[in-house]
Amino acid sequence: MWDLRRLRLLRELQLRGTITAVAASLNFSASTVSHQLAQLQREVGVPLLVQDGRRVRLTPQGVTLAEHAARVLDLETRTRDELAAMRTGTERVRVAALESVVRALLPRALTLLEQTRPDIRVEVDAVSPEEGLFELEAHRYDLVVAEEYPGHTRPHAEGIEREVLGFDAISLATSAASSATSIADFRDSPWVMEPPGTAARNWAEQQCRAAGFEPEVRYVASDLHTHLRLIAAGHAVGLVSELVGAASGGGLRFLDLPGRPHRDIFTATRGALRDRDSVRLVRDALGTAFAELVAGGAATGPGVQD
Repeated sequence: MWDLRRLRLLRELQLRGTITAVAASLNFSASTVSHQLAQLQREVGVPLLVQDGRRVRLTPQGVTLAEHAARVLDLETRTRDELAAMRTGTERVRVAALESVVRALLPRALTLLEQTRPDIRVEVDAVSPEEGLFELEAHRYDLVVAEEYPGHTRPHAEGIEREVLGFDAISLATSAASSATSIADFRDSPWVMEPPGTAARNWAEQQCRAAGFEPEVRYVASDLHTHLRLIAAGHAVGLVSELVGAASGGGLRFLDLPGRPHRDIFTATRGALRDRDSVRLVRDALGTAFAELVAGGAATGPGVQD
């Protein structure tokens, strides 16, 4: 019998790339991870790892086993959850979501679920799409709500299935006192943006460059509420989606960008969880909450032109 915990370590190594990263993620020492992987290699009877400089990488046999391990781990997770639901009467769904979704959609979605399926326990982390989608593959989450900007598509990982939740229009946000009429008018203004490396930051910088200037990013924050406060106070300008702007509380002025772009909001889950009733119901509740926001004019839903 192959040890399931060791199979998990192999899959983690495939995802994270280094033994050090695997150890940090699972709160093990690097030596423990190395020892357990060496033991798995002896159990399987074929070479799984090969030295590559100061690091190790998976052999073709290791890759094959890691990919099969992912499916085994999906089955284990599903079995554990089903047994836990039978024991406690509660089924857990672990969700990673954008901060804007947590603020704008989550409260209503949870209310809908409480009214129809109070036996579903939803646990939510507000994290970046980059982290959420990565950890979905690593089994930390069951469902992720992420975003995709025009011209900045995200990689499609094998075994991960997506559904579009809605379309969220993006505008240029400035203080209510501003008299500017286009993004080019803010070439000399301080900007607030999300951290480097995020899709939102890359896309925002591209919009400024398309308008003929390099933005002075004076303020960097993951907390979008900080963006709104800085903009409303006249200290910065920024690009804000309608889901975010809906929580502004006033003091802002929104200007259309060329082409009236929008970001796609989508949900993602592992293929093994796609048909699980609890995951489907959480997706449906988020979709209903988004549709209600659309009806209220806060965002653009699927099939509606920007």
